[in-house]
Amino acid sequence: MAPSIAESSLPVGNSITPKPTLYVVDTFPPKAIEHARTLFNLVQPSDPEFKNWRQNARAILIRGSYVTADDIANCPNLVAIGKHGVGIDKIDQAACKERGIMILNTPGANARDVAELVVTLALAVARGIRSITVRQMVKPVPKETCNGLTLYGKTIGIIGMGNIGRTVAEIFERGFNARIVAYDAYMPNSAVWEHIPHVRAKSIEEVIVEADVLSLHIPLTDETRGMLSYAEIKKMKPDAILINAARGGIVNEAGLQRALSEGHLWGAGLDCHEQEPPSREKYGVLWENLNVVSTPHIGAATSRAQLASAMAAVDNLYAYLSRLQCERDLSSG
Repeated sequence: MAPSIAESSLPVGNSITPKPTLYVVDTFPPKAIEHARTLFNLVQPSDPEFKNWRQNARAILIRGSYVTADDIANCPNLVAIGKHGVGIDKIDQAACKERGIMILNTPGANARDVAELVVTLALAVARGIRSITVRQMVKPVPKETCNGLTLYGKTIGIIGMGNIGRTVAEIFERGFNARIVAYDAYMPNSAVWEHIPHVRAKSIEEVIVEADVLSLHIPLTDETRGMLSYAEIKKMKPDAILINAARGGIVNEAGLQRALSEGHLWGAGLDCHEQEPPSREKYGVLWENLNVVSTPHIGAATSRAQLASAMAAVDNLYAYLSRLQCERDLSSG
């Protein structure tokens, strides 16, 4: 069990103990900072004390920063990390587990926003928006030279039916009368998505071969890295669309580039890349295919999602530290 927090703002008898101290490593929306001040004594990068966060912090709040094994080793008092957003791949999870440090992310806070980007990317690729826009910047584009796909009634394959995957499925099923084929290794029989009409695939390959649009919603792990290689992409329908708004590294980028160069797939919408933000130097050849729409991991880049994730990260930390204090009080009473 993780060590307890000495400071708390929970009632103890007729008194209130001091607020816990929270080190805010990254920049957060002003409203979230105001909210955090009601619960914590905040130490931010502009404060002189911040330089001592590793040796003093019991709780930290991060957004995009890395927390390495060396950081953990130099944080003797750390018991909890509040993470803005879903992904925790920038945190050394093994080091945290060994020390009993809790990682508190915010699944669900940005689900709608990421799901809407998935649909945006699918539509943009289906209708060749990038190709048309690029060409007409040089000269007028006659509409007779444009061609696209209709997504209404198509089969949408979803790998990973967490908060985002389920929201994507709901939008396509209700808005496009789509047939949903889904696979989730962690929730194979979950009732959480029973309300969504779907075919529950028995394997990833079943989703890959049936999908007109394949959308990935899984974390990047040792098991999922490079999961969609050239061989798997070639199993997709020749005019299918691949969407990755999960994590860079799940799709083997060399394999995708090869498949596209061979004329396989209608196109791809990528909000996640192995290099972020993606550069022309690394992805120029891939981007030469005008049916590739690439964005720099903007799925949660909306004001609503940013504030919701930040507020949830603050509240999650406070709830966890409060529970630790309660457990400590009970054990000492």
